[in-house]
Amino acid sequence: MPVKPSGDTFNPCLIIPCYNHGTTMAATLQQLESFHLHCVIVDDGSQKETADELDRLSQQYGWVTLVRHPNNKGKGGAVLSALREANRQGYSHGIQIDADGQHHLEDIPHLLAEAQQYPDQLISGQPIYDDSVPKSRLYSRYITHVWVWIETLSLSIRDSMCGFRAYPVDIVLALADKVALGQRMDFDTEIMVRLYWQGTQSRFIPTKVIYPEDGLSHFDVWRDNLRISWMHTRLFLSMLPKMPSLIMRHFTPETHWSNTSERKGLWGIRLMVKTYRLFGRPAFNLLLYPVIGFYWLTGNQQRKASEHYLHQLKKYATQQNHFLPPNLTSYRHFMRFGEAMLDKLACWLGDIKLEQVDFPDKNECINQLATQQGTLILGSHLGDLEVCRALGELSFDIKINALVFTQHAERFNQVMQEINPTSNINLIQVSHWGPEVAILLKQKLDAGEWVAIVGDRTPVSQYHRKSEQHIVWAEFLGKPAPFPQGPFILASVLRCPVYLMFGLKPNGQFSIHFEKFADPLILPRENRQQAIQQTVERYAKRLEHYSLISPLDWFNFYQFWQLNAPKKESGYNHES
Repeated sequence: MPVKPSGDTFNPCLIIPCYNHGTTMAATLQQLESFHLHCVIVDDGSQKETADELDRLSQQYGWVTLVRHPNNKGKGGAVLSALREANRQGYSHGIQIDADGQHHLEDIPHLLAEAQQYPDQLISGQPIYDDSVPKSRLYSRYITHVWVWIETLSLSIRDSMCGFRAYPVDIVLALADKVALGQRMDFDTEIMVRLYWQGTQSRFIPTKVIYPEDGLSHFDVWRDNLRISWMHTRLFLSMLPKMPSLIMRHFTPETHWSNTSERKGLWGIRLMVKTYRLFGRPAFNLLLYPVIGFYWLTGNQQRKASEHYLHQLKKYATQQNHFLPPNLTSYRHFMRFGEAMLDKLACWLGDIKLEQVDFPDKNECINQLATQQGTLILGSHLGDLEVCRALGELSFDIKINALVFTQHAERFNQVMQEINPTSNINLIQVSHWGPEVAILLKQKLDAGEWVAIVGDRTPVSQYHRKSEQHIVWAEFLGKPAPFPQGPFILASVLRCPVYLMFGLKPNGQFSIHFEKFADPLILPRENRQQAIQQTVERYAKRLEHYSLISPLDWFNFYQFWQLNAPKKESGYNHES
């Protein structure tokens, strides 16, 4: 039986706009039955044969609601009617499926999972075509892609024409009540662009799309292309007054660090690599000043976070009678961050050699490598651990697995392999600290590999518990700051040697610091919380120590001393 609304936040149903697709609907519904979802079909003024078939199917399947248009309104009009009916029945999301048999219905669970995780975003298929796609349709899609990127000043919308989607019902209907949307083939693209303008992002899942030989398409090459051209004209003209806010969106962070855009994509990284290889580091250094200058001027929130950090650092250094370098300004802080990005690229390309690095703890590191024992590295966002790739010259074939809280780990792995196929760093994407993470890392450690995690950023998932039970407040630079318990509990569970590692660049000289933290880290059951508190405080003290040594290497550009839940992700995009 289909799932009925229960009052929960996520209650999806299927929606199918249908216009004279009576011959394909029986097979489609037969496939959909296994998903146990209610289905709203809109008969958009079909001819009698299809209308009769839809009547029969709605009687056969008790989980189907049939909505009928006396006259054809177009695909957009049918989708909106279906969403209004879904809203009337209490459903939160409408999973749109085209009636012509193009979509790979086996991908519905992926669409549902993404919609449940990101309920305030539009989830869309990103088509993977076979040879059945008409070349004229394929080329016209690319033209639309370019127009959409112009209209949004963003590359985040990867495909705006796929009709395999999960719509958040209330958000779409609220927009439809305010704006006159295109009612026909222009609807798919326009709704996505206008949702982006108001802050509702789109996410994409790859899905196969076919054009059946006997398929019925209502796309009129001349009339619909003309209609789409007029739509792009309207959108472009409407975009012009929005340009300042669309540009600023790329420079406005969310409250929580996890909602801060990374401002780069695969194509950008590849371009950087080619430019670096062609012109070398000097050309990059020249470009750094205008780029960072613009970033510093427009990144208001990041600049405030930098100023707050430097103020706290100077205040604490004064209390400790510690001398800091002069002219510690937020602009220099931003410039150091830009230089670190170039250093990261140089590290990927293997241009940072061990002889360029000050390594006071070299013997300690060599001794640990020689044991061929799985080791946990506790890092941070102070400095850049990429510099530690220079350790590869120590001739120990050690695989380093770095845990990252980002959705782009797989893509970065891909780029790193392209840049340096001999890379010994593997990025593992996680969203929370859990048993499955511990099991995976235990396997890596048992194989003699090293694992690197950071201990200075709170994961997103802890906010869903509506409590601070997974946070430890510890003094950092003279003021309490929130640290995650997860990395330290994980370290105790793994029962392996734990080392701190910092890749810094004080005074323009690369420096690697490697020091033992625990072997193993023990958190006794009888006073576990107290032991966690002490462990985190000890970590915070070392972080504090190295912050004073290399103050501009602090790359947490958000309010570190403030614990805030992330805003709803409908506000800004995290893809670039």
